[in-house]
Amino acid sequence: MADLDDIRDGKDYGLSEGQKNEGFFLKGSANLDWGMKDRLSRIFNPETGRSVMLAFDHGFIMGPTSGVERIDLSIVPLIPYADCLMCTRGVLRSLVPPTSRKPVCMRSDAGTSILTELNHNVIVDVQDAVKLNVSAMAVMVAIGDPCTEATTVANLYNAVDAGQSFGIPVMGVTAVGKDMARDARYFGLASRICAENGANIVKTYYTEGFEKVVACCPVPIVIAGGKKLPELEALELAYKAVQSGASGVDMGRNVFQSSKPTAMIQAVSAVVHKNLSPKDAFQMFNDLK
Repeated sequence: MADLDDIRDGKDYGLSEGQKNEGFFLKGSANLDWGMKDRLSRIFNPETGRSVMLAFDHGFIMGPTSGVERIDLSIVPLIPYADCLMCTRGVLRSLVPPTSRKPVCMRSDAGTSILTELNHNVIVDVQDAVKLNVSAMAVMVAIGDPCTEATTVANLYNAVDAGQSFGIPVMGVTAVGKDMARDARYFGLASRICAENGANIVKTYYTEGFEKVVACCPVPIVIAGGKKLPELEALELAYKAVQSGASGVDMGRNVFQSSKPTAMIQAVSAVVHKNLSPKDAFQMFNDLK
Protein backbone atom coordinates (compact mmCIF):
# COMPACT_ATOMS: atom_id res chain seq x y z
CA MET A 1 0.00 0.00 0.00
CA ALA A 2 1.23 3.52 -0.76
CA ASP A 3 2.58 5.52 2.16
CA LEU A 4 -0.06 8.23 2.43
CA ASP A 5 2.22 10.34 4.62
CA ASP A 6 4.73 10.76 1.81
CA ILE A 7 2.77 11.56 -1.36
CA ARG A 8 4.72 14.13 -3.33
CA ASP A 9 3.48 16.14 -6.27
CA GLY A 10 5.06 15.16 -9.56
CA LYS A 11 7.82 17.41 -10.85
CA ASP A 12 9.58 15.75 -13.78
CA TYR A 13 6.98 15.69 -16.58
CA GLY A 14 9.49 15.66 -19.44
CA LEU A 15 7.51 18.33 -21.28
CA SER A 16 10.27 18.84 -23.83
CA GLU A 17 10.14 15.19 -24.96
CA GLY A 18 6.99 13.49 -26.20
CA GLN A 19 6.08 9.87 -25.47
CA LYS A 20 7.49 7.52 -28.13
CA ASN A 21 4.91 5.68 -30.25
CA GLU A 22 6.79 2.92 -32.02
CA GLY A 23 4.91 1.03 -34.71
CA PHE A 24 1.59 2.88 -34.37
CA PHE A 25 0.62 6.52 -34.60
CA LEU A 26 -1.43 6.75 -31.40
CA LYS A 27 0.02 7.29 -27.97
CA GLY A 28 0.22 4.20 -25.78
CA SER A 29 -1.38 1.93 -28.37
CA ALA A 30 1.56 0.20 -30.04
CA ASN A 31 1.14 -3.09 -28.17
CA LEU A 32 -2.60 -3.48 -28.68
CA ASP A 33 -4.21 -6.17 -30.83
CA TRP A 34 -4.97 -5.50 -34.51
CA GLY A 35 -8.69 -5.10 -33.86
CA MET A 36 -8.07 -2.49 -31.19
CA LYS A 37 -5.77 -0.55 -33.49
CA ASP A 38 -8.27 -0.77 -36.32
CA ARG A 39 -11.03 0.71 -34.16
CA LEU A 40 -8.78 3.43 -32.77
CA SER A 41 -7.73 4.32 -36.34
CA ARG A 42 -11.38 4.97 -37.13
CA ILE A 43 -11.80 7.30 -34.16
CA PHE A 44 -8.50 9.17 -34.55
CA ASN A 45 -7.31 10.45 -37.92
CA PRO A 46 -4.00 8.64 -38.63
CA GLU A 47 -2.68 11.71 -40.44
CA THR A 48 -3.14 14.10 -37.50
CA GLY A 49 -3.48 11.70 -34.59
CA ARG A 50 -6.53 13.68 -33.47
CA SER A 51 -10.29 13.38 -33.39
CA VAL A 52 -13.37 15.58 -33.29
CA MET A 53 -15.93 13.54 -31.41
CA LEU A 54 -19.53 14.73 -31.39
CA ALA A 55 -21.11 14.03 -28.02
CA PHE A 56 -24.88 13.75 -27.79
CA ASP A 57 -25.30 11.27 -24.96
CA HIS A 58 -26.61 13.96 -22.58
CA GLY A 59 -30.13 12.58 -22.61
CA PHE A 60 -29.20 9.47 -20.65
CA ILE A 61 -29.13 11.56 -17.46
CA MET A 62 -30.70 14.89 -18.52
CA GLY A 63 -33.52 13.85 -20.83
CA PRO A 64 -34.45 16.14 -23.76
CA THR A 65 -32.16 19.03 -22.85
CA SER A 66 -31.66 22.01 -25.16
CA GLY A 67 -30.21 20.98 -28.52
CA VAL A 68 -31.02 17.29 -28.26
CA GLU A 69 -34.81 17.44 -28.06
CA ARG A 70 -34.98 16.11 -31.63
CA ILE A 71 -31.74 14.35 -32.48
CA ASP A 72 -33.01 13.55 -35.97
CA LEU A 73 -33.25 17.29 -36.66
CA SER A 74 -30.34 18.73 -34.64
CA ILE A 75 -27.65 16.04 -34.60
CA VAL A 76 -28.05 13.91 -37.72
CA PRO A 77 -27.15 16.84 -40.06
CA LEU A 78 -23.87 17.27 -38.12
CA ILE A 79 -22.74 13.65 -38.46
CA PRO A 80 -20.85 14.11 -41.77
CA TYR A 81 -18.54 16.65 -40.12
CA ALA A 82 -17.60 14.57 -37.06
CA ASP A 83 -14.80 12.01 -36.83
CA CYS A 84 -16.65 9.95 -34.22
CA LEU A 85 -20.06 9.90 -32.57
CA MET A 86 -20.57 9.54 -28.83
CA CYS A 87 -24.09 8.41 -27.96
CA THR A 88 -26.16 5.83 -26.14
CA ARG A 89 -27.22 2.52 -27.63
CA GLY A 90 -30.88 3.58 -27.62
CA VAL A 91 -30.28 6.66 -29.73
CA LEU A 92 -27.84 4.75 -31.94
CA ARG A 93 -30.45 2.15 -32.79
CA SER A 94 -33.38 4.53 -33.14
CA LEU A 95 -31.97 7.69 -34.74
CA VAL A 96 -28.43 7.36 -36.12
CA PRO A 97 -28.43 6.25 -39.77
CA PRO A 98 -26.38 3.06 -40.14
CA THR A 99 -25.34 4.36 -43.56
CA SER A 100 -23.42 7.24 -41.96
CA ARG A 101 -20.32 5.00 -41.72
CA LYS A 102 -19.00 6.91 -38.72
CA PRO A 103 -17.24 5.21 -35.81
CA VAL A 104 -19.22 5.21 -32.58
CA CYS A 105 -18.03 5.56 -29.00
CA MET A 106 -21.00 4.15 -27.14
CA ARG A 107 -21.94 5.38 -23.68
CA SER A 108 -21.71 2.04 -21.90
CA ASP A 109 -22.79 2.81 -18.35
CA ALA A 110 -26.03 4.11 -16.85
CA GLY A 111 -27.98 4.01 -13.65
CA THR A 112 -29.12 7.34 -12.23
CA SER A 113 -30.37 10.70 -13.50
CA ILE A 114 -30.28 14.36 -12.51
CA LEU A 115 -33.40 13.73 -10.42
CA THR A 116 -31.47 11.57 -7.96
CA GLU A 117 -27.82 11.12 -7.01
CA LEU A 118 -25.54 10.76 -10.02
CA ASN A 119 -22.81 8.20 -10.70
CA HIS A 120 -24.48 5.08 -9.29
CA ASN A 121 -24.00 3.31 -12.60
CA VAL A 122 -23.57 -0.19 -13.98
CA ILE A 123 -22.09 -1.16 -17.33
CA VAL A 124 -23.99 -2.59 -20.29
CA ASP A 125 -23.31 -6.04 -21.68
CA VAL A 126 -20.30 -5.93 -24.00
CA GLN A 127 -22.09 -8.24 -26.42
CA ASP A 128 -24.47 -5.38 -27.22
CA ALA A 129 -21.47 -3.23 -28.14
CA VAL A 130 -20.33 -6.05 -30.42
CA LYS A 131 -23.77 -6.28 -32.04
CA LEU A 132 -23.70 -2.54 -32.70
CA ASN A 133 -20.18 -2.70 -34.15
CA VAL A 134 -19.03 0.21 -31.99
CA SER A 135 -15.45 1.42 -32.08
CA ALA A 136 -15.18 2.18 -28.36
CA MET A 137 -17.10 2.03 -25.10
CA ALA A 138 -17.27 5.05 -22.78
CA VAL A 139 -17.45 4.52 -19.01
CA MET A 140 -17.63 7.28 -16.40
CA VAL A 141 -15.27 7.28 -13.41
CA ALA A 142 -15.97 9.44 -10.34
CA ILE A 143 -12.54 9.87 -8.76
CA GLY A 144 -12.82 11.68 -5.44
CA ASP A 145 -16.48 10.87 -4.82
CA PRO A 146 -16.51 8.80 -1.61
CA CYS A 147 -19.88 7.22 -2.44
CA THR A 148 -19.19 6.11 -6.00
CA GLU A 149 -15.44 6.12 -6.66
CA ALA A 150 -14.91 2.41 -5.97
CA THR A 151 -17.92 1.22 -7.98
CA THR A 152 -17.17 3.41 -10.98
CA VAL A 153 -13.51 2.35 -11.05
CA ALA A 154 -14.77 -1.24 -10.93
CA ASN A 155 -17.11 -0.45 -13.83
CA LEU A 156 -14.10 0.78 -15.80
CA TYR A 157 -11.86 -2.23 -15.25
CA ASN A 158 -14.75 -4.63 -15.86
CA ALA A 159 -15.47 -2.85 -19.14
CA VAL A 160 -11.77 -3.06 -20.02
CA ASP A 161 -11.77 -6.81 -19.30
CA ALA A 162 -14.79 -7.27 -21.56
CA GLY A 163 -13.42 -4.95 -24.24
CA GLN A 164 -10.12 -6.81 -24.37
CA SER A 165 -12.01 -10.02 -25.06
CA PHE A 166 -13.65 -8.55 -28.15
CA GLY A 167 -11.05 -6.01 -29.31
CA ILE A 168 -13.08 -2.94 -28.30
CA PRO A 169 -11.22 0.02 -26.74
CA VAL A 170 -12.60 1.73 -23.64
CA MET A 171 -12.70 5.46 -22.94
CA GLY A 172 -12.57 6.49 -19.29
CA VAL A 173 -14.66 9.62 -18.72
CA THR A 174 -13.66 11.62 -15.65
CA ALA A 175 -16.69 12.93 -13.75
CA VAL A 176 -16.44 16.17 -11.80
CA GLY A 177 -18.60 16.58 -8.72
CA LYS A 178 -19.47 19.81 -6.96
CA ASP A 179 -16.83 19.23 -4.28
CA MET A 180 -13.97 18.32 -6.65
CA ALA A 181 -11.26 20.82 -7.54
CA ARG A 182 -11.08 21.54 -11.26
CA ASP A 183 -7.30 21.81 -11.46
CA ALA A 184 -4.36 20.03 -13.08
CA ARG A 185 -3.63 18.02 -9.96
CA TYR A 186 -7.14 16.53 -9.87
CA PHE A 187 -7.44 15.92 -13.61
CA GLY A 188 -3.93 14.47 -13.70
CA LEU A 189 -4.87 12.07 -10.89
CA ALA A 190 -8.19 11.07 -12.43
CA SER A 191 -6.77 10.63 -15.93
CA ARG A 192 -3.83 8.55 -14.72
CA ILE A 193 -6.13 6.30 -12.67
CA CYS A 194 -8.26 5.69 -15.77
CA ALA A 195 -5.18 4.75 -17.79
CA GLU A 196 -3.72 2.61 -15.01
CA ASN A 197 -6.96 0.63 -14.95
CA GLY A 198 -6.73 -0.05 -18.67
CA ALA A 199 -8.57 2.79 -20.42
CA ASN A 200 -7.32 3.22 -23.99
CA ILE A 201 -8.61 6.81 -24.19
CA VAL A 202 -9.36 9.33 -21.45
CA LYS A 203 -11.92 12.12 -21.64
CA THR A 204 -11.34 14.92 -19.18
CA TYR A 205 -11.52 18.69 -18.83
CA TYR A 206 -9.04 21.33 -19.88
CA THR A 207 -7.47 23.41 -17.14
CA GLU A 208 -4.42 25.59 -16.54
CA GLY A 209 -1.32 23.39 -16.59
CA PHE A 210 -3.02 20.91 -18.90
CA GLU A 211 0.27 19.98 -20.55
CA LYS A 212 1.18 18.20 -17.28
CA VAL A 213 -2.12 16.28 -17.31
CA VAL A 214 -1.34 15.08 -20.84
CA ALA A 215 2.30 14.29 -20.12
CA CYS A 216 1.54 12.00 -17.18
CA CYS A 217 -1.26 10.13 -18.97
CA PRO A 218 0.16 7.31 -21.16
CA VAL A 219 -2.90 7.14 -23.47
CA PRO A 220 -4.63 9.76 -25.65
CA ILE A 221 -6.70 12.43 -23.94
CA VAL A 222 -9.68 14.17 -25.51
CA ILE A 223 -11.22 17.14 -23.76
CA ALA A 224 -14.85 17.58 -22.82
CA GLY A 225 -16.47 20.74 -24.14
CA GLY A 226 -18.46 21.24 -20.96
CA LYS A 227 -21.06 23.96 -20.65
CA LYS A 228 -21.97 26.21 -23.59
CA LEU A 229 -19.46 29.00 -24.19
CA PRO A 230 -19.48 31.83 -26.71
CA GLU A 231 -18.17 30.40 -29.99
CA LEU A 232 -14.81 32.18 -29.90
CA GLU A 233 -14.17 30.97 -26.34
CA ALA A 234 -15.05 27.40 -27.31
CA LEU A 235 -12.61 27.57 -30.23
CA GLU A 236 -9.94 28.97 -27.91
CA LEU A 237 -10.59 26.07 -25.53
CA ALA A 238 -10.13 23.52 -28.32
CA TYR A 239 -6.98 25.28 -29.56
CA LYS A 240 -5.33 25.48 -26.14
CA ALA A 241 -6.13 21.85 -25.46
CA VAL A 242 -4.60 20.44 -28.65
CA GLN A 243 -1.61 22.75 -28.38
CA SER A 244 -1.09 21.35 -24.88
CA GLY A 245 -1.05 17.82 -26.27
CA ALA A 246 -4.68 16.71 -26.27
CA SER A 247 -5.57 14.25 -29.04
CA GLY A 248 -8.81 16.02 -29.81
CA VAL A 249 -12.14 17.11 -28.39
CA ASP A 250 -15.41 15.45 -27.49
CA MET A 251 -17.82 18.38 -27.79
CA GLY A 252 -21.56 18.47 -27.50
CA ARG A 253 -23.26 21.60 -26.18
CA ASN A 254 -20.66 23.91 -27.70
CA VAL A 255 -21.65 22.50 -31.08
CA PHE A 256 -25.35 21.63 -31.02
CA GLN A 257 -26.32 24.65 -28.88
CA SER A 258 -24.42 27.03 -31.16
CA SER A 259 -26.36 29.52 -33.28
CA LYS A 260 -24.83 27.75 -36.32
CA PRO A 261 -24.04 24.15 -35.33
CA THR A 262 -22.87 23.02 -38.79
CA ALA A 263 -20.49 25.95 -39.06
CA MET A 264 -19.27 25.42 -35.51
CA ILE A 265 -18.31 21.78 -35.89
CA GLN A 266 -16.40 22.63 -39.08
CA ALA A 267 -14.56 25.44 -37.29
CA VAL A 268 -13.69 23.11 -34.39
CA SER A 269 -12.41 20.52 -36.86
CA ALA A 270 -10.17 23.12 -38.51
CA VAL A 271 -8.67 23.98 -35.11
CA VAL A 272 -8.11 20.33 -34.20
CA HIS A 273 -6.83 18.96 -37.50
CA LYS A 274 -5.32 22.04 -39.18
CA ASN A 275 -4.09 23.99 -36.13
CA LEU A 276 -6.16 26.96 -37.29
CA SER A 277 -5.98 29.83 -34.81
CA PRO A 278 -9.12 30.61 -32.81
CA LYS A 279 -9.37 33.99 -34.54
CA ASP A 280 -9.24 32.46 -38.02
CA ALA A 281 -11.58 29.65 -37.01
CA PHE A 282 -14.07 32.17 -35.67
CA GLN A 283 -13.91 34.02 -38.97
CA MET A 284 -14.54 30.70 -40.67
CA PHE A 285 -17.54 30.16 -38.41
CA ASN A 286 -18.92 33.57 -39.32
CA ASP A 287 -18.39 33.03 -43.05
CA LEU A 288 -20.09 29.62 -43.19
CA LYS A 289 -23.86 29.39 -43.46
